[in-house]
Amino acid sequence: MEISGKSNGKHQQVVIIGGGISGLAAAYKLHESDANLKVAVLEAAPRCGGVISSVRQDQLLFEEGPDSILTQKPWALSLIKRLGLNEHIIETERENRRTYVAWNGKLHALPDGFVMLAPTNFVSFFRSTLFSPLGKLRMALETLLPRKEDDAEESLAGFVRRRFGNEALERIAQPMIGGIYTADPEKLSLNATMPRFLDLEKQNGSVIAGLMKSDRKTSGARYSLFISLDQGLGLLVDTIIAKLNPGTIKTNTPVSAIKKSSSGFEVETKDGEIIHTDAVIVATPSFQASKMLHGLDDQLAQRLAQIEYAPSAILNLAYKKTDVPSFKGFGFVVPSKERSSIIACTFVSQKYAKRAPEDTVMLRVFMGGALAKDVYALSDTELIKSARKELKKYLHLDAEPVELKLTRYPNSMPQYHLGHMALIADIQQLSARYTGLAFAGNYMQGPGIPDCICTGETAAESILGSSIG
Repeated sequence: MEISGKSNGKHQQVVIIGGGISGLAAAYKLHESDANLKVAVLEAAPRCGGVISSVRQDQLLFEEGPDSILTQKPWALSLIKRLGLNEHIIETERENRRTYVAWNGKLHALPDGFVMLAPTNFVSFFRSTLFSPLGKLRMALETLLPRKEDDAEESLAGFVRRRFGNEALERIAQPMIGGIYTADPEKLSLNATMPRFLDLEKQNGSVIAGLMKSDRKTSGARYSLFISLDQGLGLLVDTIIAKLNPGTIKTNTPVSAIKKSSSGFEVETKDGEIIHTDAVIVATPSFQASKMLHGLDDQLAQRLAQIEYAPSAILNLAYKKTDVPSFKGFGFVVPSKERSSIIACTFVSQKYAKRAPEDTVMLRVFMGGALAKDVYALSDTELIKSARKELKKYLHLDAEPVELKLTRYPNSMPQYHLGHMALIADIQQLSARYTGLAFAGNYMQGPGIPDCICTGETAAESILGSSIG
């Protein structure tokens, strides 16, 4: 298929490989900049959206992937507004804004004013049943410890252990931060994931002191910064697709290779079709990108292959409200020390409105991750049975669900291991040798929707910036 060529130094055709939110954001950014630009999004799966998938079943709304967007990072909210979806934005339910942590088989409320791994409200902190008296003392002593003087990269575990002690690592940092990345805290790079805490120590000598000095409005668990869409986050995907030019999206089109040509690039699909194009945005997981690039640049392909991924599973369950014990909150996280088969549970119908009828309670259970690959390896029946066993343990919930939906993601979560930022810088430096080649995805700057959108839009801008020459 011959669709390449330049007019007045501008790209006429851009191929985007991968139709997840990163690739779709890139496509829409290009469309906004030049509606006449030929853009082709090649997606291997039967549908676009990647892990974003909202399924309506009767009056139940199942989110098979992420269910929230963090507005503190502006890129997703900006895109939502540009798409005209403002009226569909919903906030978390104010009266239920509380999170719990499982410890010793029981749920303990996260103290008010707790920011991921550090307390700012000491009255609530010292009243907490989550920590031992010695653990509380050790965490409070963080304000007296000297700051780290060298710039050596630290793991999440190393940083928290050094500043707050082992109890803070096991009961808070690992389930709260490690759970976001479904990662091993001993390998997780804090600089690549939570650099704010490093900056607080560097600038104030103490994380707690730095948080106490910051605006009180941003202290504590900032539930108000999370939003969703009233019809599910799938609405974001559907709206982008609807606004792109007809024929832009090509599903069931896996790509096998990317090669350089005299006029740009050749993209070869698995069925043998050759697409000639001026520019390429690779918006797939890095291990898939690596396989495509061996014919173009072995060194770049090898760097991309170095990023590890962890599996995860999401189990949506709906129960009759009368069968569920009273629970006021958004859900709970489970430290790995609990040796549970689940890493978190969300009360979906208490977090966002209109996810389920008034007489129904909907839960989402998260399983798998880097520390529980053996759990992910269970059969569907065993996985569901194990999850329900944990719900009985922590919530005393033993009733049969009226509906359930299990979704597996074998390689969904990139692992931001020590050295990740240097690895990404290496990938960007190597790819810069090819004008018209850009990368996007959740392995680049963060796994959340805003970061994915940012990488997609940044990739599109780099292509547009390189089109004059």
